[in-house]
Amino acid sequence: MEIFSSYNVIIGISLTIILSFIFNGVAKKTNVPAVLLLIILGIVVQYILKAFGGETTFFTPMLEVLGIVGLIMIVLEAALELELKSDKLMPILKSLAIALIGLVASTFIAAVILKALVKDMSMQSAWLYATPLSILSSAIIIPSVSGLKEAKKEFHIYESTFSDILGIMLFYFLTGRLNPAEDAGVGGFFLNLILTIVISLIASYAIILIFQKIKSQVKLFLLIAVLLLLYALGKKMHLSSLIIILIFGLVIANMKLFFQGQLRQYLDFEKAKSIYHELHVITAETAFVVRTLFFVIFGITIVLSSLLSLKVTLISLLILISIYAIRYGLLRLFLGKDISPQVFIAPRGLITVLLFYAIPAEAMVEGFEPGILLFVIIGTSLIMTGGMIRDKKLNPPEDLESIESKEDTNEETEYFINNATDLSELDETKSSPDENEIE
Repeated sequence: MEIFSSYNVIIGISLTIILSFIFNGVAKKTNVPAVLLLIILGIVVQYILKAFGGETTFFTPMLEVLGIVGLIMIVLEAALELELKSDKLMPILKSLAIALIGLVASTFIAAVILKALVKDMSMQSAWLYATPLSILSSAIIIPSVSGLKEAKKEFHIYESTFSDILGIMLFYFLTGRLNPAEDAGVGGFFLNLILTIVISLIASYAIILIFQKIKSQVKLFLLIAVLLLLYALGKKMHLSSLIIILIFGLVIANMKLFFQGQLRQYLDFEKAKSIYHELHVITAETAFVVRTLFFVIFGITIVLSSLLSLKVTLISLLILISIYAIRYGLLRLFLGKDISPQVFIAPRGLITVLLFYAIPAEAMVEGFEPGILLFVIIGTSLIMTGGMIRDKKLNPPEDLESIESKEDTNEETEYFINNATDLSELDETKSSPDENEIE
């Protein structure tokens, strides 16, 4: 079909990435999640395609591949930013507890709601459908919290990453229960988890030690290819593959912690550090592109008419109420009274869509409306937007000009300190008047 010619596809992808970059700027100014704008863009493209006779089903197979690659890049990007220090142990444990309890409690309540209101849905199927709706979206959260205080930003990075990993593990544990021949039970599940961690650590050490010896300048996409291969092979072996990505990111971001004693002599820290910095850049860029294409294609493939159903609205509203009621209780219990805007930041997104498409055929229920998925994704994104705008009004950030002037002053000071040959030269630079002023 002419509408899907090579040049049209290139033009479409290029314009989408440009618009996504603009959306990121809009998101920083308004706190409206860029993901929401991308979904709206996808909906607009859907109607343009229909007007020219294009088929939107053409895009559906792309969603799963983009979702998997996007998920890997997002988790790796998050892991590369996490510092493992003794003073961060308590925040990490709190984030893990909130993510785990929130996931299980939200899944249980959502499953009860779905079982009661969706025709022909068993409790086992209800748990499978409820799990994607209960996982936080690190794809939305991580880019959205960059303007928060450091402690709150770190909390959201830890929590959303843990929620992604634990949610995926829960989902595949539940799918395993559908097939008694492959169901290893709870004991087998934890054995699988331990095995995954051991393999992840061995693979991480091996990758860093091998790649620091590669002299070729073109090696970062080779590294990403190795990680994608490990993820896919892990899936084939029924391992919790996302843990492989998370642990590799943590090891390379905290090399001094993991390479101690005899291991330190094998590490060329400067070369490994260079790989880390370059990987950080390329991971962030790749995650941005994949996330952009995923949510636009999701917007293209969704059916808006399903949102008009009263049943969809009722189920979605009940699930939304349960999400924020559970979240409020957990944050008050673990974090105290200072829980704004954290209580509002619980969007659903990439993982929700990806796992929904991964529900096995034997667990599919015809009575489940996909509009529930869209309603919850849009609802949680809008609530997050409102919460962050409210927080910005109550706690206005420091004036941008004063921040920039401070940064300039710090940079000048650092420059003089680094370039002055001795202290007397530094003093002369600071104290000597400008020659133009004397004239």
